[in-house]
Amino acid sequence: MKNLLITLCLFSLFSLPISAQQAQSQEYLPYGVEKNMPVSYQKMKETLTYPMAWGNSPIKDFNKWKKAARNVLFSCLNPAPPTAPFDMKVLEKEQRNGYEARKIVLNISKFDRIPAYLLVPNKGKGPFPAVVMLHDHGAKFSIGKEKMVRPFGVSPEVLADADKWAVQCYDSVYVGDYFAAHGYVVLSIDALFWGERGRKEGVNYETQQALACNLMQMGYNWCGVITFDDIRSVDFLASLPEVDANRIGTLGFSMGAHRAWMLSAATDKVKAGAAICWMNTTDSLMSLTNNQNKGGSAWSMLVPGIRNYMDYPDVAALACPKPMLFFNGLRDKLFPVNGVKDAYKSLHSTWNSQKADNKLVTKLWDGPHFFSKDMQKETLDFFDKFLKK
Repeated sequence: MKNLLITLCLFSLFSLPISAQQAQSQEYLPYGVEKNMPVSYQKMKETLTYPMAWGNSPIKDFNKWKKAARNVLFSCLNPAPPTAPFDMKVLEKEQRNGYEARKIVLNISKFDRIPAYLLVPNKGKGPFPAVVMLHDHGAKFSIGKEKMVRPFGVSPEVLADADKWAVQCYDSVYVGDYFAAHGYVVLSIDALFWGERGRKEGVNYETQQALACNLMQMGYNWCGVITFDDIRSVDFLASLPEVDANRIGTLGFSMGAHRAWMLSAATDKVKAGAAICWMNTTDSLMSLTNNQNKGGSAWSMLVPGIRNYMDYPDVAALACPKPMLFFNGLRDKLFPVNGVKDAYKSLHSTWNSQKADNKLVTKLWDGPHFFSKDMQKETLDFFDKFLKK
């Protein structure tokens, strides 16, 4: 019996390293990334508590919170390109039904002198309300402002490209022209990398990453440059005699929607905003199945470090209590519906807290990633309600 006990003890003793080795092999995975996501992405998301969001922040006075939260946003977007006098010049004009289309150039910053389309009503008496029209991403870089305003004085290829895009995304409508025909001054510029602000050698999908990285190497970030250019667009409109500076709105679809609520959050010179098909939460977007985890198209909409302070709807809430409209599609594969609903709930909580929920419109449409004529009509009605005298 004694010998048997000794044998069993020795067997147990010598078998321990084997069991430990087996257990150790199960303590970690032989890889750290799955479908472009760190395998610990769920744990990472759990650390995002958004301490600067309205309701989470220790600042309980809304105006003081708004000032502090906006400072946080700018600290993540900065530095801003230095400003310069606009020095606008008109290159070409075209008379359209109820308005004049102008191809202009202006200094959007001290760094860049850029082309743009400016549409000015010629019916009725100004100054008029105005809308900054912000183009989408669409992985379509050859055109930018031409997605919002029907181009003129361009090659047949560019016009055909723009016409096709209007059909594909905007229900055959140039939304900028649609608003100009209804009495709005419209401005549309190319975001850096699109249209006439593209790459000399020609743009492609992969070079987005190089541009974003090179900007970061020089202390800037792509989304910051785009946002500050959009802010200067508002400043430019406010400087025009044809524009009522107290009635400027902003409108965009897809990436243009992201630009629209970012712009509305960043400056109070925007009095109303509409964002079509871009609103969600980080929790819903950052998953193994959503297209966001592929990177690529997200580069132009990344604000370094902002998720450590605020989620997407928290940033958009900086626009409160001004009138804002958010539309999304129930069949939009880019933005999970549950995330849209959560974001809308968060937005309404903020507007409700300021007794301004009657100025916030959120709606889920039974459709895909698309800006239909019916959606355009409701958006126009929204701006008419809040920007027209």
